[in-house]
Amino acid sequence: MSEEIGHFCGIALIRLKKPLSFYAEKYGTPLWGFNQLFLLMEKQHNRGQDGAGIGSMKLNVDAGQAFMFRERSTSSKALAKIFEQQNKTLTKLFKKGIAFPEFPETIKEYFDYGGELLLGHLRYGTSGSYGSTSCHPYFRKSNWPGKNLMVVGNFNLTNVEELNSKLVDRGQHPVFDTDTQAILEETGYHLDAMNDLLAKEAELENISGQDHSRWIGERVDLPEVFRKASVNWDGGYALAGIVGNGDAFAMRDPHGIRPGFYFEDEEVVAVASERAPLMTVFEKKIEEVSEIEPGSILVVRSNGVVIKERFAEDPARRAACSFERIYFSRGNDPDIYAERKTLGALLVPQVLEVVGKDFSKSVFSYVPNTAESAYYGFMEQLRLVRRAEVKQKLLVANQAGELTDKLIDDLVMDNWPKGEKIANKDIKLRTFISQESGRDQLVSHVYDITYGVIRAGEDALVCIDDSIVRGTTLKRSILQILGRSNPNKLLIASTAPQIRYPDCYGIDMSELGKFIAFQAAVALIKERGYDGLLSEVAIKCKEALREPKAKLKNHVKRVYENFTASEISSKVAELVKPDCLNGTTEVKVVYQSIENLHEALPDHSGDWYFTGDYPTPGGYRVVHKAFLNYYEKKDGRSY
Repeated sequence: MSEEIGHFCGIALIRLKKPLSFYAEKYGTPLWGFNQLFLLMEKQHNRGQDGAGIGSMKLNVDAGQAFMFRERSTSSKALAKIFEQQNKTLTKLFKKGIAFPEFPETIKEYFDYGGELLLGHLRYGTSGSYGSTSCHPYFRKSNWPGKNLMVVGNFNLTNVEELNSKLVDRGQHPVFDTDTQAILEETGYHLDAMNDLLAKEAELENISGQDHSRWIGERVDLPEVFRKASVNWDGGYALAGIVGNGDAFAMRDPHGIRPGFYFEDEEVVAVASERAPLMTVFEKKIEEVSEIEPGSILVVRSNGVVIKERFAEDPARRAACSFERIYFSRGNDPDIYAERKTLGALLVPQVLEVVGKDFSKSVFSYVPNTAESAYYGFMEQLRLVRRAEVKQKLLVANQAGELTDKLIDDLVMDNWPKGEKIANKDIKLRTFISQESGRDQLVSHVYDITYGVIRAGEDALVCIDDSIVRGTTLKRSILQILGRSNPNKLLIASTAPQIRYPDCYGIDMSELGKFIAFQAAVALIKERGYDGLLSEVAIKCKEALREPKAKLKNHVKRVYENFTASEISSKVAELVKPDCLNGTTEVKVVYQSIENLHEALPDHSGDWYFTGDYPTPGGYRVVHKAFLNYYEKKDGRSY
């Protein structure tokens, strides 16, 4: 993705199943779990740079002693800062002579993150404020052990106002208006209710003292808590958390929009947003890491027993987010790597329609680095095309008795696809610009090129991109810089289809008017004289938003219905072409087809940003509100 959009958040949960002394003896440190948490979060750092937070819980702590802890930061290097601070705390404990690595029990007693349960979160903020109070874990405290609740999540809910209204109607007083707070308070309400009910039963059984809390904690039914709490949640979510009774949990939304993976062995249970980090950090094989099933909750009880239950009914469709596979998740997952290569390979026919099969006049590359895997797949397929062509010509020549050494040399040695590293991204400059908004001149230098590999005025330059959202970086930076090599044709090929509709389940792209595909469609509407179409769509959107229950119909689809995908792609190319290339270089843009997307990602059918087919009613409300925001010239998110 040549332009930055918001990453999904990352979650991590570690539940040690052995005493700290076990890890000290086997791995040489009682802080093994703490260190693994850092590694698991670092391997998911791609999922959030706005902030980080960690939490922990110590099991079987005496009454009067703190047992749950939390640390959060929004520093530019939040993850490193948090763990550096905790390591400084450890050093002070060692110097004071009250904690010793040789005596694991002292680490548990005096170090906040020397507990058996560890929680981590990497935040990209898609809503709300950006202070440390907005970072996860969110913590709902109580002096009743089983009512303490700490939660981290990767999610967006579309109906926060509705959820907070229900809290108020119930008599609660939610302080924040974020979806995180809504989830925390709704879950906390049902957790409290279950604890109160069990407390009455304990009294009838004449159970008191510490046995009272233990008796209640052993009977808390977390799947049932979330069955009740999640009834009205509309959106995509993956949650992990710790309850004060010693239970830990992880869960996914019924549609499977947000990802979640876990493994369990004799030593540990671990959860993460992505599979590859678990494989790397804990040295697990792919078959040892499982997906948390959509609509299911994984609970690690205080005694270490793992249970898996459904908390929601099966929805009409599974809609695992395809953007996870195209762009967001780390590409070292074996399945994701293969899928991205397939996405690249499937672009070959469209690209050849534009540049032809005379490969001696084309140079193939990619931009940015996240498109590298797709580029490898593209080049492999391109070479297969050339090999098939050579084979056919050799067979024909052989049958005609015209097979000569010169012909073989000409066919085999010439006209092979040429791949080069063209675009280079200056990460430090990008970081600086993000802090100095509005610096167009600086934006134009985010990328640099490798000079001398394009024959000016002769070669076509093809760059594989993983997606094109707003087109601003293409126009202001990439195309200008690539154009310096003076190719006769410049083609940007997107492995993702045209992004036509807003997302409301985790990606920070909800302003419809900023999408280059939408801008292209509007430009075509005006050119073709479809007067009144936009106002008709606005009327339909207003009517839809007034309906008490959203209907699963997207009125914004009418914006695109009069045009083919290729017509919109051509208009996109016109809109993103910088003035400096007028009259010198032909600019083309091609996009992946929806059919090819489904072929490459058969298990990840969440494609609402491409098709406008949302998996929940809230999605349709968001797309209608997003259109009205555009039509009424209002800025801001539509959820």
